Amino acid sequence: MRIFQDVFSVFKKSELLFLESFRESEDIYTFLFEKKEDLTWKAGQHGLFNITHKKIKNPTRPFTVASAPAEKNIKVTTRISDNPSDFKKAMLELKPGMKMSMSGPVGSFYLKDNSPSLLIAGGIGITPFRSITKQIELEGDRSRDLIYLLYMDSKKPHLYKDELDGIADKTSISISYLESRSDLQKEIDKFTTSYGNNGKYFIAGPKSMVESISGYIKDKNVPKQNIKKDAFFGY
Repeated sequence: MRIFQDVFSVFKKSELLFLESFRESEDIYTFLFEKKEDLTWKAGQHGLFNITHKKIKNPTRPFTVASAPAEKNIKVTTRISDNPSDFKKAMLELKPGMKMSMSGPVGSFYLKDNSPSLLIAGGIGITPFRSITKQIELEGDRSRDLIYLLYMDSKKPHLYKDELDGIADKTSISISYLESRSDLQKEIDKFTTSYGNNGKYFIAGPKSMVESISGYIKDKNVPKQNIKKDAFFGY
């Protein structure tokens, strides 16, 4: 059923008015767009963003919507190298008042119930969890007291750290900042020991990291259906 919903969502296209962009760190940029009143999504989903101000070979690319549905803007955060793709070059050319379009939202990477949930982010994979945790804060839902966010990134500072700390202060979400795979596995072990098959596991980040951590969790006898993956390509 989710597949059919995504197929129909892809045909829903929204025009986005570009507001501003800024650098989060050396190679991480955030782009903000105006959100129309009829555009919504589930926190954690992504959209298919399309370059419309110039012709390029591959004008469409998926990005997680890093902003929460309850916020006023569409936020996209991505890594841009010194030798960016034509798509990202076009994004850097955006000026206030210019437009892109977004199809969707699509994907099933979002919380569906109040099960104990472990959110595992690697690097830029923090973007869907920024949306999820921000939405919980804005809803004021303190009943979700079993959410643990593990954020692994060897680069300092961790993206969104100050904002995430503020969210943690206002909710019962627990956040751990990690720098190594061994530390991450130790935290996963704690969660699986406490919740096992009753827990839900969400993993987002580079494809190799997502597949590796997913395999590690499956080896703990966690059923496949309890694991949601959001693999970021090209990082």
